Amino acid sequence: MGEQREAAVIVVGGGPSGLATAAYLQHLSIPYILLEREDCFASLWQKYSYDRVHLHLAKQFCELPLMPFPATYPTYVSREEFIRYLNDYVSHFSIRPAYRRSVEAAAYDETAGKWTIAARNLDSGEVEDYRSRFVVVATGETCDPSIPEIEGLGSFSGEVLHSTEFKNGKKFEGKSVLVVGSGNSGMEIALDLSNSGAKTSIVVRSQVHVVSRGMVYAGLVLLKYLPFKWVDSFVTMMSKIVYGDLSKYGVHRPKEGPFALKVKYGKYPIIDLGTFHNIKSGKIQVLPGIRSVEGNNVLFENEKEYPFDVILFATGFKRSTKEWLKGDDYLLSEDGLPKPSYPNHWKGQNGLYCAGLARRGLYGAAADAQNIANHINKQLLP
Repeated sequence: MGEQREAAVIVVGGGPSGLATAAYLQHLSIPYILLEREDCFASLWQKYSYDRVHLHLAKQFCELPLMPFPATYPTYVSREEFIRYLNDYVSHFSIRPAYRRSVEAAAYDETAGKWTIAARNLDSGEVEDYRSRFVVVATGETCDPSIPEIEGLGSFSGEVLHSTEFKNGKKFEGKSVLVVGSGNSGMEIALDLSNSGAKTSIVVRSQVHVVSRGMVYAGLVLLKYLPFKWVDSFVTMMSKIVYGDLSKYGVHRPKEGPFALKVKYGKYPIIDLGTFHNIKSGKIQVLPGIRSVEGNNVLFENEKEYPFDVILFATGFKRSTKEWLKGDDYLLSEDGLPKPSYPNHWKGQNGLYCAGLARRGLYGAAADAQNIANHINKQLLP
């Protein structure tokens, strides 16, 4: 055990949410320590995202607090441009995360009125002690890669990987690849694979809305002036006009509108970048849920069986917050998402907060950071 380090605030997580929180704390001259388990900030963007990824929303909806994107940036920011923006952000606000620190326990000391945090230094192996009056959980919605349990998956003789390991489709040319997961990442990876000459299939189990970037942009603008229901009706109508009946390809629309689903359940619509052209032309095959795997063969719920060289899981993430955060029954649920409903989701008890967990993207994370820093500032004022 080394010496105990103390600051007014401990921020756990150095992704965009943690950086936004750190920047706003810095702006208000509030001392903080930022703990990050990887060896860089925004590791999902720097190390674990595929090459062609862009921000799905126009740049004005994705800015972090106190620093807009440069005017020279395009409307839809690429991965490289976003990383450059984050680099500039970190420099501008003098953010210096303590890297390779994996938080193992955080508990509130009622007597002292402070949090005690134990973080393992992954380089030295030692456990370091930290104390603070406030703790901000900024570990993100996309924390630990998740692969579902599938009967016989261990017998698969080909390659199995998670979307965080995928960079581009070049090395899969000529191979038969099954993408499991029909969110935006799965759909875009399937597009990249099919355009790179892979024989591509995608599992689509749930009902999804398919929209274009333009439809989302129009919807977000209209939401300022019109009720949800009207905007949802308009966007759904546009989707039907542009994409037609997708049920014949194995893709079904939900009854609830895209914005309603986003707000109620955090379920994003599919922002189509060309995947559905490839589905309609037969370059991408849509398949139902998987029943089991045996050797190279995958059996589906429609009783059909196909062989594959690669299974790629774009099945999202789980959060391990509850494994280290002790004594919090108010703020975060078992799966690490806020219990209080929006817009009060960011504020817990005993100086505990969370940033970027409201399923509202970078726009939500920026608002959380601002709310948290201002709330802490009020409590520190004499």
